[in-house]
Formats: sequence, C-alpha cells, structure tokens
Amino acid sequence: MNFLSRVVVNACAIWVAAWILPGVEIAGNRVVEDQTGPIPAMIISYLVVGLIFGLANAFIKPILSFVSAPITCLTLGLFSVVINAVMLALTSWLSGFTPFVFTIDSFFFSAILAAVIVSIVSALLGWLVPEKRAQRD
Repeated sequence: MNFLSRVVVNACAIWVAAWILPGVEIAGNRVVEDQTGPIPAMIISYLVVGLIFGLANAFIKPILSFVSAPITCLTLGLFSVVINAVMLALTSWLSGFTPFVFTIDSFFFSAILAAVIVSIVSALLGWLVPEKRAQRD
C-alpha cells in the first residue's frame, strides 16, 4: 500500500474513532470551512490528521517499539496497544501546531480505546485496499 492510500486509511480510521468515542474529536479550520464548506473542510481536517498520524507511525513508532520490545514480549504483545495510544497522543500534540486540532480527552480511556478502534479499522481497510505489485520485465 502506498503512502497516499495509507493516509486515507488512517484518516478513515481516525474518523471512525472520533465517531464512536465522545472524547476524540477534530476541530476544523474556519478559513477552510468558509472557502470550501463544512463537509470538504472536515475531510481535509481528517486527511491532515491522518498524514500527521502516518508520519508519526513511520518515524517514531519503530524507535518506540524497539525500546519497548522487552515489555511488549513480557505482556505478550498487549503493550502494543499502549504504543498505539502514545502515537495517537503524539498526533494530538503535533496537530496542535496546525490549524486542524485533533483532541483526545483522557489517555487511559479515550486514547486506549481509540488505539484499539484505529488498529481494527486500519487492519480491515488495509486488507480491502489492494497492494501494488511490482512488475516484472
């Protein structure tokens, strides 16, 4: 799956988490909303947050997973949910520097449940999106 489709999958997964959980939401930008309308502004907001989440997963998550490998093995992989929640909290913090603010109310309730929802939806959508195969000459 290429990076653009991964951003769209992340945006859809974050949308589902924000739709289900009351403590997870994205505040859109009024300037973009005035120019495009409310629906395209929310789509742009989710795509920007999906991009931030994808970049955090691409660059920071491997380091965090490597450092926490012993505790992940000790908990039989359940600590990976906490790592995903940390990635969502980091995305929330990083989006505070953009016009599209992604907020999570509490780490122990909203972020953990959002991490589970985002993981499940990303896995399902990633399974549905076809892989781009390398062509042989």
